[in-house]
Amino acid sequence: MAGYQRIRQPRLADVIQEQLETLILEGTLAPGQKLPPERELATQFEVSRPSVREAIQKLEAKGLLVRRQGGGTYVSQDIYGELANPLFEMLTHHSEGQLDLLEFRYALEAMAAYYAALRGTDADFAEIRAAYVDVEKAHSTDDVPLEAKAITRFHELVAQASHNVVILHLFRVMKPLLIQNVQLNLEMLYQRSSAPERVGQHRKYLLECIVSGKPQEARSACEQHLAYLEETLLDIRREQSRLQRSLRRLQSKPSGSKT
Repeated sequence: MAGYQRIRQPRLADVIQEQLETLILEGTLAPGQKLPPERELATQFEVSRPSVREAIQKLEAKGLLVRRQGGGTYVSQDIYGELANPLFEMLTHHSEGQLDLLEFRYALEAMAAYYAALRGTDADFAEIRAAYVDVEKAHSTDDVPLEAKAITRFHELVAQASHNVVILHLFRVMKPLLIQNVQLNLEMLYQRSSAPERVGQHRKYLLECIVSGKPQEARSACEQHLAYLEETLLDIRREQSRLQRSLRRLQSKPSGSKT
């Protein structure tokens, strides 16, 4: 009959490709992660190894997978592209850019916290708890770069628990900048003896809100934490500016002059 077309069955390789892409998109397969061997994938998908091999070759061609001779197949480390361009370089070294990045975190991390509390699974919460413990351990070492990486990892797992692929991949795209922003913030916060403890209390409360399944409270806890950070950092900068002005005035006085 006119107007009807034959329904074509999708090729097995295309179905496998789509499923692997979905695993990458939802974050189940992370950049740099090794895939199971072809034999194991064929068993899991209940298909032949040639179909698996064809799907992997297509994903290689798209730049999503890389095959290492004798070492297996991995999700590409370069899946998010190159961040070392002039714009990101400017953001990294410009003080106003760092403040803007902190404001950006309001939207990203607070939204992630809300949906993590709303949609997170027990497995998600277990990972977030473990990451929180890692933050506490890193803090006890006085290793600021290590602590910055641990804090960023904590928030990355919160983003993963949101089960929103846009939030997760946006976080991962921005991750190098976020690590540096956290590190610079920590270096300034350590100038205030009470600030690190206060920030730690904020993070503990955020954790409790997320794993207790309280989305509104989780978002509010994240926003209050970032507001405290911004206020404290700006106050420290004002103090530094006043100190620099005082030093300039002292240096500008003629030698031997009396005060």
